[in-house]
Amino acid sequence: MRSQRSTTFQHAKAAVAHGAGSRIRLIAFRITTFVIVFELAAGSVWNLLPIEWTEIQLRHLGYPQFLLHILGVWQAGAAVAIIAPGLPVIKEWAYAGALFLWSGAVASHLIVGDGLRTWGVPLIFGMCAIASWALRPADRWLRRGDLASTGQGRAAPSETRPRAWVVPIGLLVALYAVSFLTLPAAEAMTHQWAVELGWING
Repeated sequence: MRSQRSTTFQHAKAAVAHGAGSRIRLIAFRITTFVIVFELAAGSVWNLLPIEWTEIQLRHLGYPQFLLHILGVWQAGAAVAIIAPGLPVIKEWAYAGALFLWSGAVASHLIVGDGLRTWGVPLIFGMCAIASWALRPADRWLRRGDLASTGQGRAAPSETRPRAWVVPIGLLVALYAVSFLTLPAAEAMTHQWAVELGWING
């Protein structure tokens, strides 16, 4: 009787520990996903307008200016794909694209001899992208058999309901609104950074 009670207690304890671990994992997923979606949204605004910082940075790295518009469009698409319900195949591509973007930024700054201040930020975003991808709930993983003729596979019934899109769309609208409203402050801050880095004269 005592061993049965002990076993039941151990199972209950394991279930509580698993539940706490799942909650921590979900919170970490949401935080890292929010960070990368916000950066992709803000980056698309900065690149599509474009602002002084992005133009100076591309010139400093030796890339053509038209790359800003290409990156801006793809960043906006990746932000939507990562936060949207369903779309497992497109999500995989969006995560891969985000990782290519930020790892490419790190490599570019290292190649031209820039210090940690310039490549540290894209490194953090790249690590957040890896963490978000790895911590995704099971229903967001691409599984064998998910590839149908449409390329998107079977969506769960809850993902096809309009209500499933309310929070992602609301969050994207809020992130884009914040990106536009904070643009003047961001331009002033990044101008100062460019001066301090010696990329432009004050």
